Amino acid sequence: MHVILFALFAVFCLAGAINLLVQTHPINSALSLIVVMTSLAVMYLLLGAEFLAAAQVIVYAGAVMVLFTFVIMLLNAGREERTRGSSVARTIGLPAVVVILAVLATIILHVQGLGNTSLGQGITTTEELSTVLFHELLLPFEVTSVLILIAILGAVALARVEGSSPDDAERTGQ
Repeated sequence: MHVILFALFAVFCLAGAINLLVQTHPINSALSLIVVMTSLAVMYLLLGAEFLAAAQVIVYAGAVMVLFTFVIMLLNAGREERTRGSSVARTIGLPAVVVILAVLATIILHVQGLGNTSLGQGITTTEELSTVLFHELLLPFEVTSVLILIAILGAVALARVEGSSPDDAERTGQ
């Protein structure tokens, strides 16, 4: 039964990710991302990682998606006009993506001990989890924090009206 549920929510996750990419309206894309995050939380739950499932729902499907939706509405983004894209991106981008994916696949295939875990290893306490998160995985944790901060600053910079400055808002009384 667990395998069937896992496969079902994996399909939901993939369908949400594909829908995220093909949507033309940003709000619909954000809703598709919520489907992906919630499906991942259920998959974590089925794998026996209850804490990760709860954190996935609270942090990503909850807080981060509210932030994304707020930024989308702040930008008042509607339909984007279609362009043919950059010729440089087409000529260099596709081979670069293929090379990067090939390097990642090679690294993943050569890692020893990949996937050697079982569900019956005992109960992990929050103290053990925090030790792993804040000692062994501190760099990825902090890099993620910096990336989220950069995304927020970029959204604020994009939302700012061109040609206006903070002094203009004070002079007009806004």
